Amino acid sequence: MQLLRKLFTNKDTIAFAGQVYQVLGIRPGNIALYRAALSHRSVKEHAAENNERLEYLGDAILGAIVADYLFKRYPYKDEGFLTEMRSKMVNRQQLNDIALKMGLKKVTQYNKYDNSLRGSQIFGNTLEAVVGAVYLDKGYTATQKWVLKNIIIPHLFIEDLEQVDINLKNRIIGWASKNGKQLEFEMMEEKPENGRRLFTIAAVLDGEVIATGKGFNKKDASHLAAQAAIEKLGI
Repeated sequence: MQLLRKLFTNKDTIAFAGQVYQVLGIRPGNIALYRAALSHRSVKEHAAENNERLEYLGDAILGAIVADYLFKRYPYKDEGFLTEMRSKMVNRQQLNDIALKMGLKKVTQYNKYDNSLRGSQIFGNTLEAVVGAVYLDKGYTATQKWVLKNIIIPHLFIEDLEQVDINLKNRIIGWASKNGKQLEFEMMEEKPENGRRLFTIAAVLDGEVIATGKGFNKKDASHLAAQAAIEKLGI
């Protein structure tokens, strides 16, 4: 029985490692790190088994890699420009979209029957957790190379991002004022998540909620709410 269990476990591990390599292009060393990174708390409640701690770490590592990339790419740009570009590259919605394009949904374990997870940004969070796992497994230099090869170069088109107006909130406020409409951004919810505060902010047009955004700071949440509102209104 123990031999059968061991054989089954080995086959399972080999299959999982193959999935990780196929989707992420990584040959896992410490397989447990990737199992945790790809496990949402809706299926793994224990902190050592889900991706919340790794998400926290990966967020910091990804931020450092992107900051270093931008610092070297734009040697003469000021802090404001660099900060704005970093926000464009690693905001919640951007990371979620990249994670889906990479195929993370195929290998992430989460409760598919939990309606609250539909439309959420758990895959962007999972991508950050994967960055954390790669860092612990391979070290900073290898992680930096992996992020450049798999996230920045194929998915973040820097020249296009330069042209994106990040201050969408001012844009839609101006539109509302021009058209005689009342627009406000209201805090809907603030709750702890992964050791940080997650804010939900709504864009309210003439008393009606037309879009919401979530972020780990109010600025990101407002930006995403404004972006969603602009898309919905076709501005």
